[in-house]
Amino acid sequence: MKHYEVLFILKPTLTEEEVNTKLEFIKEVLTKNGASIETTVPMGTRKLAYKIKKYERGTYFVIYFKAPTNLIKELERVLRITEEVIRFLIVKYENKKEIAAWEKLSQGIKQSKKEIKPIEAPEIQ
Repeated sequence: MKHYEVLFILKPTLTEEEVNTKLEFIKEVLTKNGASIETTVPMGTRKLAYKIKKYERGTYFVIYFKAPTNLIKELERVLRITEEVIRFLIVKYENKKEIAAWEKLSQGIKQSKKEIKPIEAPEIQ
C-alpha cells in the first residue's frame, strides 16, 4: 500500500449538509476500493488564487490515505465526473523522507523549518 494525499475543492454554493454528503461520498469511494483513510482535514472556505468555473471561493479538504496503486485511476475518474468538485490534486509519497513527512502531516503535526532544508546552490569558483 502506498501513501497518498488528495486535496479537492468543492463549490462554495453548497450547503453544509451537501458538503458533508460529498465528503462522505469521496471517503466511501476510497474505502470501497481498498484504501485506509488516516486523516481528513477540512480547511474551510477560502478565496481561490484565480477564478475556476466562475467561482472565486471554494471549500477545501485534504484526505491522507494508504491505498493500492490501482485505486488512483478510479479516484481520478470519480473526482472528474463529480460536478461539485471544481479542482483536485492527488499526491503520492514515495521515498522514506516523504513518507516520514506524510506520517507527521496525517497526524496533524506541522514540519519545523529545521526539517525543511533549502536547496543549496553549488559553489562557483
